[in-house]
Amino acid sequence: MRAVHFGAGNIGRGFVGLLLHQGGYELVFSDVAAGLVDAINAADRYTVHEVGDGGTDTVVTGFRAINSAEDPEGLVAEIADADVVTTAVGPTVLRFVAAPILDALRRRDPDAAPLQVMACENAIGATDLLRQEIIDRAGEDWGALAGRAVFANTAVDRIVPGQPADGGIDVTVEPFFEWAIERGPFGDRMPSIPGAHFVDDLTPYIERKLFTVNTGHATTAYLGAQAGIERISDALADETIAAQVAAALEETSALLAAKHGLDPQELAEYRSTILRRFANPALPDTVWRVGRQPLRKLSRHERFIGPAAEAAERGLDVDALLVAVGAALAFDDPEDEQSVELQRRLRTEEADVLAEAVTGLDAAHPLYDAVRDVFAARVVEVSAA
Repeated sequence: MRAVHFGAGNIGRGFVGLLLHQGGYELVFSDVAAGLVDAINAADRYTVHEVGDGGTDTVVTGFRAINSAEDPEGLVAEIADADVVTTAVGPTVLRFVAAPILDALRRRDPDAAPLQVMACENAIGATDLLRQEIIDRAGEDWGALAGRAVFANTAVDRIVPGQPADGGIDVTVEPFFEWAIERGPFGDRMPSIPGAHFVDDLTPYIERKLFTVNTGHATTAYLGAQAGIERISDALADETIAAQVAAALEETSALLAAKHGLDPQELAEYRSTILRRFANPALPDTVWRVGRQPLRKLSRHERFIGPAAEAAERGLDVDALLVAVGAALAFDDPEDEQSVELQRRLRTEEADVLAEAVTGLDAAHPLYDAVRDVFAARVVEVSAA
């Protein structure tokens, strides 16, 4: 069995690639970073180090890498004969992944089992997005190609911090992970992924993860940065920050219970688990890594505005989520392009125009006035600085 994975970075090697290896797949990593590709091809093994309670070391073998920028034909050939394709590249990069997958489907033996495609991204319906990109590129040809692949959405969760510069291709991760996958598209031919669980309705799992893990992680990062704290674990050691993060997650849990009928006690236990993971002192994670790309994280269907908008529509509390939005607006990292752009726009644009443009909310939405006020307060702070 062969799996082609787009994105040979830390998540690709330390999470998705690891589980595919454990499922018995020959691993082919695809990446455009020449140095990383060369390092992978120069090694015959790498180790995934789990740090924290219950952590173990796992050696991964049976892999190689291909530079998709330098050898696009080789990549297409690998996909055409593969059993599984996965991604961990970021939702905005999926449109570039679509082209080689489409070319591979055109070459794939029509009698072969369908290629199993799963986008493992921090986004709702990421595989649907990838599938639509492929369909749009195929045009009228899609009808003849549709049976050569199946597409399943997934929800993935594992904290993989920034790695030491001298760490080679080894990866440090937390012990906890979750990979939920739609069952339906596969029929009776399920992919071999130990530790993953297949579910009939993925939406509650995706939103529980995004609105707890991603919302909580980013809230911790932005509040920590405001307080001048460097590490995520140290930020949660601050009682005030910990209470604010917990309050934000109580609000998202209230939405999840109302929307999906999830059990409040189980959600409370899930929140507790998530906060313990963030507080793991063995993970060398920083507020700057977790907080990067604030404009994306403040967009309409992301980890703050997404749950807050739905909560406001139901008349639920959103005060703590708005505090997190304010902290995100204050995130000022000269090394992060989106942070630089956000701070520039706060200095040069009107608060109501900027609030609508960044969050995607219009004036008629029940959350809009409160969000606009948070933007206005930050504009005043920036102007006074």
